[in-house]
Amino acid sequence: MKQSKFSLADVLSVLTALVFGFICFLGKNFSTLGDTSASIIWGAIIAGSLTVTAFVAKQLKRASGNFRTNFILEVIVLLLFTGLTVFFAYSSFPHYFNVTAKKSEIQNKLQASITQAENMFVMYEQYVEVRKNLYKGNLQSAVDAKAQGIDHTDYDNYRFVNGQAPDNIQIDNKMFTIHTLLFPPNYSDTSSNKGIKEVATNWLKNAKNITNNWNPISIVSVINDVEKNSMNWRTQLINLSKERGVGENYFDFDQKLSFDNVKKYFTMDEKPTMLTITLATVAYLLMLLSYIVSKRSSKSTVGITNEKGKYDIDY
Repeated sequence: MKQSKFSLADVLSVLTALVFGFICFLGKNFSTLGDTSASIIWGAIIAGSLTVTAFVAKQLKRASGNFRTNFILEVIVLLLFTGLTVFFAYSSFPHYFNVTAKKSEIQNKLQASITQAENMFVMYEQYVEVRKNLYKGNLQSAVDAKAQGIDHTDYDNYRFVNGQAPDNIQIDNKMFTIHTLLFPPNYSDTSSNKGIKEVATNWLKNAKNITNNWNPISIVSVINDVEKNSMNWRTQLINLSKERGVGENYFDFDQKLSFDNVKKYFTMDEKPTMLTITLATVAYLLMLLSYIVSKRSSKSTVGITNEKGKYDIDY
């Protein structure tokens, strides 16, 4: 059986280049705040260029002819490989680790933003209950004042119709109306899970899981969308609260939201650390492993000294 020419060293070199490129992809995805397409292309270019230059250098080293020309090309390719590695190791590669080093701080700030959005629906429901209780009390006071012959003004303002139906029934009808206005079907729909509350709750739950588990790809979408979505839900709740029962006078819902700027951690460039320099150096050696362990052609005299102590380069 013919043995494969693809050695274990080749496999390690390729895998290291792919891992290096993937980390650069993650770093680029962080810095671009989720431009995944551009980041994938960037990571592929890095992995591809490093793999190609490393293997071209290997093939030039093993060449069995034109030794002088191939040796010069080999040195040029090695310098190109080294230059590319240094450039990527200084730019995209460390960015992923620099951002991840601040993971706890980012998680805490995101969790605070998510929690306040979750609490906003609790606060809205409490706001509605306060309104309903106050409205019911005002309706009952108007009915009592009219029954005692004190004043018909509020009774008329709340548009009770004397003799149409018992006052307690009219109160129940008005309470049903205000409940429906403030809690319309699109606020909560547990059957379809497409109500405002269900959509928000599901998104926030997923965002919390992504944040807790630190998914390096999905975390960017949470950062981009948590403020936008929260403000959108807040606007929808405010619009719902603008509805009024007959004769009702009450302020609109206005839950304040504040968000810490965590995007700065992802877009700010920082210098490589000792950790990233060490990892990049290890990656550099592993990507060159196939080149390092490859032997020159037995016909080549590169590196062989002559009698005068000088190196011969045959061609």
